[in-house]
Amino acid sequence: MFDALLRFFKVQFTRCVPLVFLAVAALNAGAAELKVFAAASLMESLKEIAAAYEKQTGDKIVFNFGASSFLARQIEEGAPADIFFSADEAKMDGLEKKGLIVKDTRKSRLSNSLVIVVATEKGASIDTPKDLATDKVKRLALAEPRTVPAGIYAREYLQKQNLWPAVEAKVVPTENVRAALAAVESGNVEAGMVYKTDAAMSKKVRVAYEVPASDSPAISYPMAVVKDSKQLDAAGRFLKHLDSDEASRVFEKFGFLVRSPARPA
Repeated sequence: MFDALLRFFKVQFTRCVPLVFLAVAALNAGAAELKVFAAASLMESLKEIAAAYEKQTGDKIVFNFGASSFLARQIEEGAPADIFFSADEAKMDGLEKKGLIVKDTRKSRLSNSLVIVVATEKGASIDTPKDLATDKVKRLALAEPRTVPAGIYAREYLQKQNLWPAVEAKVVPTENVRAALAAVESGNVEAGMVYKTDAAMSKKVRVAYEVPASDSPAISYPMAVVKDSKQLDAAGRFLKHLDSDEASRVFEKFGFLVRSPARPA
C-alpha cells in the first residue's frame, strides 16, 4: 500500500514540476530590467522603493547614482537609461531641450533643504553661516559649485548671504554631495554644506545650522522617462510607482519634502 502511494505522488510531482518551471519562465520573460539614473542623495530611499517594487512586479531596477550633471551628460552621450531622477531642474531642462526625455512624463517630485555640517567629534564650533567666513573654518566641502546641484544651491545661498567672496577660496569641491559629506566625516575639512537628508544618514556629522526655507534656493527633484528607453511602458509604470503614496511614505521617512500630488515641472 505504501509503495503504491509513493509511486502515485512521484507521478504527480513529475507532472507538476514542468508546469511550475513554465510558469516561472513565463513570469521572467515578461519582466523588465530598468536602468534608473538618479541623484546620489536619493540612493537609500530609491533602493528601498525599488526592493518592494521588484517583489510586487518581478521587474528588476538597476541604479546608476551620481551627480545629476554627470548623469545628464552620460544620457546626452547615449548611455542606456530608462528614467532620469535629477536633483535640480536645470539638468532636466537641458535634456528636454535636446529632446532626450518624454516631456509628458516629467514631474517635480521632491524638495530638500540645505544644512551646514561639522564632525560629531571635535567638530568646528559653528553657530551661524557667518562663522564659515572666520578662522573657525579653513576648508569648506561643497559638491562642485559650478555643475553639481547641491553645490550650486549652496553657492546661491552663500551669495545671497553675501558670504561667497569670503568663503570661495576655502571651498573644497567634490564629485557629488555624498563626497562632500565624506570629507567632513573624515576630518579633512572643518565644515560642509549638504542636503539635510544626507546629513541624517551619517552618525559622524552633526547639523550645525539648517538653512531656513525662506532663505533657501528653490530645491527641486524632477523625474522623467528617457526618450530612448527600450522599455517605455515598463519605465512609465515604475515612474508612476515613484509618484505613488507608497513611495511618498518612503521619501518622507528619509527626510525629503514630498510634493503631493506630484505636479508637472
